[in-house]
Amino acid sequence: MERMKTGLTSVTFRQKAPEEIIRLAAEAGLDGIEWGGDVHVPAGDAGTAAEIGRRTREAGLSVLSYGSYFRADEGEDFAPVLASAKALGAPLIRIWAGRKTYEQSGPEEFSALASRIREAAEAAGREGVRIAFEYHRGTATQTAAGALALLKAAGSGNAGCYWQPNPDISKEEQLSEIDALLPYLANIHVFAWTGANVRHPLEEGRDVWEEYLSRIRRAPGSRALILEFVKDDSEDAFRADAAALKEWTARLGL
Repeated sequence: MERMKTGLTSVTFRQKAPEEIIRLAAEAGLDGIEWGGDVHVPAGDAGTAAEIGRRTREAGLSVLSYGSYFRADEGEDFAPVLASAKALGAPLIRIWAGRKTYEQSGPEEFSALASRIREAAEAAGREGVRIAFEYHRGTATQTAAGALALLKAAGSGNAGCYWQPNPDISKEEQLSEIDALLPYLANIHVFAWTGANVRHPLEEGRDVWEEYLSRIRRAPGSRALILEFVKDDSEDAFRADAAALKEWTARLGL
């Protein structure tokens, strides 16, 4: 098993400048950053992407992925997203799987979404970049069933899927989802939420996260554990979460 990298999503601190995010990640001893396409690395601005990629690497950090907001809408252009990812030096682009759950989508609508995702995956693959779905409520990948159906329909070996806990379902359901997604598992977004999206210190989720990680470690290939959405958007909360994540990965041999 390859070692799992640890990192930070830049969207955790949307209000901060890139140099502040780089400093925080480096000081916390993390391995890298997932740069978001909404504020810090806008799609199509290759100059900004290249500069932020350079600064990240100069700080001894990796660009773990490009967190895009491409949703594969009809007529949506993937080219600016791919251009920014390439300039950034990102090995993977996170995309969103439409705007409806799998269960809400009609067969033709779902097939069209899968076709657009296949085109994006093939375009990225030609540039040596992978894509992976955000695992999120309100999209076709709200559940493992939807994610697996979309991966099958898209029919691309260049597509995978993130995972993150859904506070609306039980721990047993979370573990079942991880098991189902293991062959396709890309990066993991790490946070501790309870119902109504209430944020908690990551350490409070130690017991459940150790179970999640024991399953995630079975997945083939490599991936990163990326911190997201800390309590109160606080730097101190981030530092505590980063310390907890590093301690878990060291103790579990990840």
